[in-house]
Order: sequence, then structure tokens, then C-alpha cells
Amino acid sequence: MPEAQANPQYALMRGLTPTPGQTVGPFYHYALPFEDGEHLVPAGSPGSVRLHGTVTDGHGAPVPDALLEIWQADTDGRVVRAQGSLRRDPGVFTGFGRTQTWRDGGYSFTTLEPGTTTEGAAPFIAMTVFARGLLNRLFTRIYLPEPESALASDTLLASLEPADRATLVATREVDGSLRFDVRLQGEGETVFLRYPRHEV
Repeated sequence: MPEAQANPQYALMRGLTPTPGQTVGPFYHYALPFEDGEHLVPAGSPGSVRLHGTVTDGHGAPVPDALLEIWQADTDGRVVRAQGSLRRDPGVFTGFGRTQTWRDGGYSFTTLEPGTTTEGAAPFIAMTVFARGLLNRLFTRIYLPEPESALASDTLLASLEPADRATLVATREVDGSLRFDVRLQGEGETVFLRYPRHEV
């Protein structure tokens, strides 16, 4: 091992500036996805809906190695606290899903449309994004596009400019599915949230 690597003081004495170590990976595709992680409910089951979209970087290029997690309430707005989120049971809705993006940056979940958890708030799905180049995960929300009256009265959405607000609302496709694209940087960047005690 070179002396500068073995002894950080050597680098300082030589007038070199220490830099953080490089990240390795990500290796999301190898370790973190689990069987049926993208299916919160079986595809085609009553009330199921497909949530899909793409993850792109600041240049609009697809991010093929991102990992996405979603957390949500059930159709009645109840936050499920069932154990065993990583073991899929078709009869138990845990409200948790995890999947990786494909080569074209696309992703897909099969889930239920959440109900409202708080009076006066619009129904939403919480999403966490892990990707290369991110030193920490990113948090955002996926709001259902209807009812529009709920979107208009939601406190968080009301605090945003119209262009920013639009990045948090899914689009209803012709087939009934929900499309939500994640833009990590640049024009049309998705609004990301910061929570108490979340280090950035």
C-alpha cells in the first residue's frame, strides 16, 4: 500500500487535500430485491392497479440501476403494520414494495390505490429512491390524480408552485394504470422531501 494511503498525515504534510473514499456499486440488483417485491398484491386481483414509470438523471438519460421502495396505506386509509413485508402472502397487504429499475430506467409495481390517511389530505404513496451518485436516499410522494378536490386541499401540495406540484401527481393512463416518472435533477426535477432526523 502506498505510504500516502497508509498514513493520512503523509498526504497532509505533502500539501494534498484528503478526499472521501469512492463508493462501490451500487449492487442493488444482487442483494436487495426479493421475490415478488414489486407485487404488493397479485397482478389482476380485484382493485389492483399498476404503478409504473421511469427514473432519469439530470440529462434525461435513464438510470438502469436504481432501487425504489414504496410504502402506503390500504384502500381504507389504514396504515398496515403487519409483520413479514419481505415474505409475500397473497392474503396479507403490507403496504410495502421494492423493485429495481430496468435497463431503460423503467419500473413497475402492482398495488392498491391508497385511501386518505388524514382528513383534508389527498391519498398518496410514499416512495424512496436509491441510485448511483446519491450519498443518501431520496424521499418523495406519489399523489393519486383524483379527486382533484383532495389535491387542491392538501397542505403539502398547496405549499408548492404549480410546476413543482405537478411532479408529485401521477398520471392516469388510458388502461387505468398510474404513471409516475422520477427526475433526479434538472428541468422538471421531482420534488424530494426532507424528514426530521434525516441526514443529507
